[in-house]
Amino acid sequence: MKVEVVVSDDLKGLGVFVYYALVPSLKVLPTPAGLDRELARVEAEVRESLGSPERLTEHPVVRAYRNLLWRLGIDPTKIRPSGEALARRVLHGKSLPRINSVVDSGNLVSLKTLVPIGIYDAARIEPPLTLKRAAGGEEFRPIGGKPSRLKRGTPILVDASGKVLHIYPHRDSEETMVRGETTSILIVSAGAPGVPRAEVKRALEEVLSLLGRYSHAVLEGVEVKET
Repeated sequence: MKVEVVVSDDLKGLGVFVYYALVPSLKVLPTPAGLDRELARVEAEVRESLGSPERLTEHPVVRAYRNLLWRLGIDPTKIRPSGEALARRVLHGKSLPRINSVVDSGNLVSLKTLVPIGIYDAARIEPPLTLKRAAGGEEFRPIGGKPSRLKRGTPILVDASGKVLHIYPHRDSEETMVRGETTSILIVSAGAPGVPRAEVKRALEEVLSLLGRYSHAVLEGVEVKET
């Protein structure tokens, strides 16, 4: 299976970019003890380095994603980029939920880098994928939420069938989420103006490394691509 991710010209004009990689084989496991320890360590590091949610908003990476959302007509104080949302949870004294070896690997790196990362069941998507603004009225079924119809202009990642995988860079769909039976995935790390491309690429590479260690991912031949 080959997957291509395309960013629409208008979003490219705003500085939106992504890195992505297809992992053809892995196992979704209950959170391994080693990964749980790594998550706990990163949570502690975030609390020590940032201290409070107020200081989080001063972080240059958080500011970059927030600035992009304002330009997209989205209020980032109400709809937060996923990396910031994870960090806020930790800074409020909570731990990240332990879900499985794949999702937890993405969450760990997103918490550490503040780069939003999406992971999708590759068997449930029809390539190519396009990151674009919604025409309005598309159905979105968020993980842990109720289905809704999207407003015109909402930045979304859709597949060739029109299925909405993701609202950029905020929330993923229940339809393509990683499940226990998932055996191949697409990883997407979301970029914004002011966030160095090297950091966004490195975030994805860190996820791949964790998947190799904790999810038996076959990484030989896996290629990190950029838009």
